[in-house]
Amino acid sequence: MRALRDFLNDSDGLLAQAAGMVVEHLGADRGTPAVGVYVPGRVEFLGKHTDYAGGRSLLLAVDRGFRLAAAVRDDRTLRVVTGADAPDVRQFDYGQTPEHAGGHWVNYVATVARRVAQNFSGAADLRGLDVAFLSDLPVAAGMSSSSALMVATFLGLCTANDLQRTAPYIGQIESRIQLAEYLGCVENGQSYGPLTGEAGVGTFGGSEDHTAMLCCKPELLSQFSFAPSAFERDIAFPAAMDLVIASSGVQAIKTGEAMAQYNRASLRARKAAEAYNRAAGTQCRHLREVALRVGQAGLMDAMAAIGRGTDPADADLDLPGRFEQFFREDQEIIPAVGDALAGGDVEAIGGLVDASHRGAARGLQNQIAQTNFLQAAARDLGAVAASCFGAGFGGSVWAMIDKPRAADLAAAWGRAYAEEFPDDAAAAEFFITRPGQPASVSAE
Repeated sequence: MRALRDFLNDSDGLLAQAAGMVVEHLGADRGTPAVGVYVPGRVEFLGKHTDYAGGRSLLLAVDRGFRLAAAVRDDRTLRVVTGADAPDVRQFDYGQTPEHAGGHWVNYVATVARRVAQNFSGAADLRGLDVAFLSDLPVAAGMSSSSALMVATFLGLCTANDLQRTAPYIGQIESRIQLAEYLGCVENGQSYGPLTGEAGVGTFGGSEDHTAMLCCKPELLSQFSFAPSAFERDIAFPAAMDLVIASSGVQAIKTGEAMAQYNRASLRARKAAEAYNRAAGTQCRHLREVALRVGQAGLMDAMAAIGRGTDPADADLDLPGRFEQFFREDQEIIPAVGDALAGGDVEAIGGLVDASHRGAARGLQNQIAQTNFLQAAARDLGAVAASCFGAGFGGSVWAMIDKPRAADLAAAWGRAYAEEFPDDAAAAEFFITRPGQPASVSAE
């Protein structure tokens, strides 16, 4: 295993800075065995709240993310620091969760450590870490920074403790896509086969984010389906195009009412499948199975069945509308956009992506005035396509435009947003990206 000193002058400046923080703020010796981790953020190009309902997503990893430097300890203590300007240090042992305010980063790190202790302590003599992490992702902006931190934490703990060589790991996790499924379960608290679950972080999501971070490839859009996870195809990202990301400055932090709103979208998907089963006498596990059962011509009949099967107490949840959003995203929009891009017809995707955004606003009820404005403004400014992405209730919008105009779009988009939403614009960020590298670990 590499020594901590090896990371102090790493070519990745943020990783080198994180290694320096381990020395400066945690007092780790430079000769201590250490691990370096990179985990990118992700853009959900399409696939709005589809993964936990068994549906498709079209994903890419961006060229920004988390860097984590971790020095191995001889005990079971984890000491973690972040914040280059105002360092925030937390200390706890495996199985513990320090007191924290809602949404604090330590909950995500401690959740991973608790689950590692629960699933692997019988097979490995777990050692703690002195950890520092830094990120150049916008915070709570729909690029899944919280999931990226959890993936980075697990990769650090896994590598330092050789978990990949233990029987529990070997028996359940044979590939990166299975690791992503497992980490999705770590986040939402579910068991993964015999790897038993616990509290999680309180969100009822799937493994889309973790899959994008671990499995997407440079210069490609990757299409997956979920529950269970399956790779479907890679599509070359148009060489003449860039993505401009607009982070609205309205943070989509999943705590309190915001978590309840996020989980409501998941609850509506589950209840819609249950309503269909009651009306049709079937046992579909999720909305994807409903969609496959009724076929392309069966949308209206399925919506009517869901309406008939809706419990009166759930009448305000618009379960038929939730199914329509899922069906059109999963069965119509994603396949059509993927086929158009694979065939080089970039201009064909604009109207389809507009429909995806409208479906989120209407069927998911998860958009706000700021993200709706950003989507419309990008199209008005010449973007080939634009859409919200992520959990919603804040967050970001992507816009695709030809490379020579990307910088001009970012500037004009920012000016238009500042004029419309001056209070939010101070925290907004506009930047250009393309599909980047997946997560990686440096230890040898």
